[in-house]
Amino acid sequence: MPTLSKKGQAMPASPIRKLVPYAEAAKKSGVEVIHLNIGQPDIKTPPQALEAVRNFHIDVLEYSRSEGNESYRAKLAEYYRKVGIDVGKEEILVTTGGSEALSFVMNCVADLGDEIIIPEPFYANYNGFATATGVTVVPIASGIENNFALPPIADFESYIGPRTRAILLCNPGNPTGYLYSREEIRSLAELVRRHDLFLIADEVYREFAYDGAEHYSILQEEGLREHAVVVDSVSKRYSMCGARIGCIITRNAALMQTALKFAQARLSPPTFAQVASEAALDTPPSYFEGVIAEYTRRRDLLVEELRKIPGIIVARPRGAFYCMVELPIRDADHFAQWLLEDFRLDGATVMLAPAAGFYATPGLGENQVRIAYVLEEKLLRKAVNILRAALEKYREDGY
Repeated sequence: MPTLSKKGQAMPASPIRKLVPYAEAAKKSGVEVIHLNIGQPDIKTPPQALEAVRNFHIDVLEYSRSEGNESYRAKLAEYYRKVGIDVGKEEILVTTGGSEALSFVMNCVADLGDEIIIPEPFYANYNGFATATGVTVVPIASGIENNFALPPIADFESYIGPRTRAILLCNPGNPTGYLYSREEIRSLAELVRRHDLFLIADEVYREFAYDGAEHYSILQEEGLREHAVVVDSVSKRYSMCGARIGCIITRNAALMQTALKFAQARLSPPTFAQVASEAALDTPPSYFEGVIAEYTRRRDLLVEELRKIPGIIVARPRGAFYCMVELPIRDADHFAQWLLEDFRLDGATVMLAPAAGFYATPGLGENQVRIAYVLEEKLLRKAVNILRAALEKYREDGY
């Protein structure tokens, strides 16, 4: 039998999706599965995005430019200027989702075996992108006891070595919901300038900041022209996960030209999805005001109800729509699978994302899960009740 690549064998399974076969089996047997495992919002996509596709009449579905449609990039530049980020269309490259953007950036800044420092827990697919590109992730742990705040800069400095090429953060954070402060961003900015590193920020949840807090982009920080690289996406902002449109934003011309070569190799991002994404930029502020108010209510309900369950520790998110939960069990992977295979409450169960896959350090997060509060309050309340009963049963059964 032919041998598979070591890279392919090392590719981690997604903690968000690896339990899908068990969920599908449960559904086929008539069980209601409440999905808390994936950040697929139930908020409606802005109508202007869908209408733009319906009204886009063409005779030939052609390639777009490798860097993305010029009209879309120009309109994106206007959007960024409105949120305090002064960039031009030539400093934006459209990608097939934020995932491709991250892969391109890793390929641009690091060679095989080079290192990127990432505060953990982090978006699980960073591990996958790093494996695919040959990058070594150097994790630096943050803790649930302080809501996963940025670790001390001295800790970062101690991890910087001759093969370090970049620091990567997600702001607001997936899976933690942590929103980095202006002071934290500035401390990282000073660090990457001192050591001549790239600072990469995954800012796809920019609009989702709560309790009166405001997102501060690394591209708003002075003195990072050659260092700052932002990855963005329409998926969460406009509830358009299926569009698969993201982008890279950087003022570093050499990096942008390098990223363009990777973009040319994959030809072009999808045409119809760019049409929808360009139209989505006309979404009025009232849309986001309503969305933020809705997610704030959901967050408050979820955190309040979870904290009533004995033994649970919950980090309170200030952004995105995830929270990290520490459970009074040993093995969240086993518990999540057991929920789908063996536990039912009034014909329903819940699907969770075990958190070990959001860490790079072995042994961390084994009793934690990530919960996405992207469902209406009634379903969230029902899901927490199921979780409460399931934990009681699980421990009674001796797990």
